[in-house]
Amino acid sequence: MLRKDHPSGSRAAPNCSCRGPRSRRRTGPREVPVFQERSRTIPRALVKGPLPLLGPAFVTAIAYVDPGNFATNLTAGSTYGYLLVWVVVVSNLMAMLIQYLSAKVGIATGLSLPALCREHFPRPVTRGLWVQAEAVAIATDLAEVVGGALALKLLFGLPLLVGGTITAAVAFALLVLQTKGHRPFEVAITGLLAVILIGFLYDVARSGLEPLAIASGTVPRLDGPDSLLLATGMLGATVMPHAIYLHSALTSRRYARRTEPQRRALLSSQRADVVTAMTIAGVMNLLLLVVAAAALRGGAPVDTIEGAHAAFGASLGSGAALLFALALLASGFAASSVGTLAGQVVMEGFLRRHLPLVLRRLVTLAPALVVLAIGVDPTRALVVSQVVLSFGIPFALVPLVLFTRRADLMGTLVNRRLTTLVASAVAAVIIALNLVLLQQTLL
Repeated sequence: MLRKDHPSGSRAAPNCSCRGPRSRRRTGPREVPVFQERSRTIPRALVKGPLPLLGPAFVTAIAYVDPGNFATNLTAGSTYGYLLVWVVVVSNLMAMLIQYLSAKVGIATGLSLPALCREHFPRPVTRGLWVQAEAVAIATDLAEVVGGALALKLLFGLPLLVGGTITAAVAFALLVLQTKGHRPFEVAITGLLAVILIGFLYDVARSGLEPLAIASGTVPRLDGPDSLLLATGMLGATVMPHAIYLHSALTSRRYARRTEPQRRALLSSQRADVVTAMTIAGVMNLLLLVVAAAALRGGAPVDTIEGAHAAFGASLGSGAALLFALALLASGFAASSVGTLAGQVVMEGFLRRHLPLVLRRLVTLAPALVVLAIGVDPTRALVVSQVVLSFGIPFALVPLVLFTRRADLMGTLVNRRLTTLVASAVAAVIIALNLVLLQQTLL
């Protein structure tokens, strides 16, 4: 039985666990630190303004412009023009809500979502959640490494296996930055996001904008069963499980154990962080679809990233093709490092186990390198990785909604009834769409 909301001004015990035997399992430190950093003086940062507190959402936003998103948006634009612009908009709004809830649960409880599952679910359930989360982490790294390898092949003609190894090495170098504190890593990831944005903006400038056509695309409509399937895939792939896990960990480690007014102020800053970062990610996806619609529609079907690169070169010039490949490379580098960090969060949260960074990198990297070594079609590998991610979405969304509606965990930051209702509807839609996508892909 859930308690009623605490009256205004009361202080809830945000980190208490459920009644019963599970509440006695907590011993020793609450959670193995993901980041090695100095404590921050939050009131002083708040005096300076919200800018110093921005960052976690920009790290997780890279999941929404990873190589898998490249493939779906290119297909949508090249096949249906501006018809599915509304899907990008709706997808971004849904992702914005989910990432906000993930940030909020970390601030309110001081624990990541995997750690909350460990504290409040039976051990067999927790172990099962860990197994599927590790599969998601491996699938995530597969997509990112393959994307980076493809970019290096397009830029320098490198074999895919060599490109995948280089992508993994660069991602590891980025991860080393987080041992110096959260800010250097966040700045590096944000810089790579900027590279992606610049590449897309240049390509849009070369292809030209059609404001009326884009505006007409915001009206929800479809064009036959194939467009329905593609729209389902775009909406179903909106939320990345590893982004949910990671976002809760980033906020919990930085902003836990604060006073109630401080936590509410922090939540306000994180709301701005999420809105800003996810808006940028949404604009990037929209730009990619717009470029594909303007430059690729009407020509030969584009069903691979290499084909899109060649088509950009033919229709927009070598500069556009170069910046497209650089954007893909930045996406692969950034998303691979973020995916590995999410894998660390998953293991520490569900199992309270810590692996050295190098070993953690190898756990998720090895399958990707094997796929590249045996010559699997990279675009097909991206599709399969998205299917695996689809399996993991319910196991992240359902606990997130359940925990954020509990006043005994969230205190005064508990969801309002309307927020829970909307979040439940969004989660149900995403899960249903992923089930449809899985059925269409596997059958």
